[in-house]
Amino acid sequence: QVQLVQSGGGLVQAGGSLTLSCAASGRTLGMAWFRHAPGRQRQFLAFTSRSGGNSYYADFLKGRFTISRDNSKNTVYLQMNSLEPEDAAVYYCAAEVSNTSAAYYNSLRYNYWGQGTQVTVSS
Repeated sequence: QVQLVQSGGGLVQAGGSLTLSCAASGRTLGMAWFRHAPGRQRQFLAFTSRSGGNSYYADFLKGRFTISRDNSKNTVYLQMNSLEPEDAAVYYCAAEVSNTSAAYYNSLRYNYWGQGTQVTVSS
């Protein structure tokens, strides 16, 4: 059993930046960030491999977000820049602890999820 504890988030003005953190209680393989806004489907945002050597992003982010991880702290981060009101959502980190065939952007790939953190962007 792995617990994921998120921190960061909150209210930011449009154009601003925020960093989300997700600390795992144990060893994980790939980790990812998703978000869920009211009235919209959950969206994949970013994935990082165990080593951090491979990262993938949703195309719509256009380079505004960066995922990184510190395995010494069992923590993954999401640096979000140039935030827009449309980025407002509850953000979730996710972790896989066993290899599956599901794609990295598929939520079914992940075994554990963080508690979610609200990001609000004011215009």
